[in-house]
Amino acid sequence: MSIVVDRYELGPIGTNCYVVRASTAASEAVVIDPSGDASELRIELARLGTACAAILITHGHWDHLLGVAELAEGTGASVYMAEDEQALLENLPDLVPAGVTARGRTADVLLQGDETLEVAGLQLETLRVPGHSPGHLAFYSDGCLFSGDVLFAGSVGRTDLPGADWDTLVETLRMLTERFPPETVVYSGHGPPTTLGAELASNPFLTPLRAS
Repeated sequence: MSIVVDRYELGPIGTNCYVVRASTAASEAVVIDPSGDASELRIELARLGTACAAILITHGHWDHLLGVAELAEGTGASVYMAEDEQALLENLPDLVPAGVTARGRTADVLLQGDETLEVAGLQLETLRVPGHSPGHLAFYSDGCLFSGDVLFAGSVGRTDLPGADWDTLVETLRMLTERFPPETVVYSGHGPPTTLGAELASNPFLTPLRAS
């Protein structure tokens, strides 16, 4: 199987949202991190001829959550996120910056990591990837890793935020590069796609892994 991934930069800081389908003919899709205007996303889903079967959240930072409530209500899709971070979605209106409006929501399915999800014809592994945020999850399917804000092309997630920790992030990155092959495509929370091999070879923040 070769899954189909469409990337959209949404919201006030251009956070990546992904629409993931089992094939171009798939009637259902999974939406990962609906980070902006849900009406725009629904237009894209209609253009693709697919329905939103599930909403997956990598972590609870506000810029990844802005469209969750509206998209869930508009499509009837269940929201999946880490149990550790569900309060951030529920209390979202109190956590956004000045000038940003958002609605909170309660997640439908709470995840711990290490689950296998079967939805929209896809099989997705959930992975606990702390470091940028304590309950951060990544999702893996068919050679594709949806890493949220753990790893970017040429960079990594910030560790100067509450609950973040540099040493923990390094161990998360070590786990990912050891568990998955170098050709694994990384779809990050910000910026263009990359591969694990490219980042291990040249990302300056992964120097501790190259030295070990």
